Amino acid sequence: MHGPASPGWLLVALCAVTGAYCLLRMRSVVVEQRRSAGGEALMGFGMAAMAVPATVFTPPSWTWPVYAALFGAAGLRALWAARSGPHHLHHVVGTAAMVYMAAVMAASPGAAHHTHSGGGVPLVTGALLVYFTGYVLLSGVRLVPVAAAAGGGAGWGDRPELALACRLSMGIGMVAMLLTL
Repeated sequence: MHGPASPGWLLVALCAVTGAYCLLRMRSVVVEQRRSAGGEALMGFGMAAMAVPATVFTPPSWTWPVYAALFGAAGLRALWAARSGPHHLHHVVGTAAMVYMAAVMAASPGAAHHTHSGGGVPLVTGALLVYFTGYVLLSGVRLVPVAAAAGGGAGWGDRPELALACRLSMGIGMVAMLLTL
């Protein structure tokens, strides 16, 4: 990710904690929670890896095509899962955004040095920013009533307000990453 190191580390921490919580959700007794939690954990950890400040670690040039392939495969899986529920369509958009960011980094002249080159197609970046900004706002609105009605008897992996907060955090992280692209 481009930009100052302190916000980069905050984004790494946010995404890594979100990914770790999604791993906890994979132990849920609710089948749908388990199904979506794996893909969300992959997104959280992938975003954390992409957000590491360039001043600390410069990934080798082969990293970006590997990210694109990994998230492309995750996108195909999400597309297949979208047959059973519309929530998975968000995963398709999320994985497509990760593939796009990895492709931009691979195509940029300073990709091996992880430097900002103003890369990316402005229309695609703008469309993704509009989508994720809308998603963040909508998720925030949805979180308020769920948090107020949350019960105390659910386990950590079965708390709907925490799952929404997890998705909200990843949406915020995606907006931040797209803005620095």
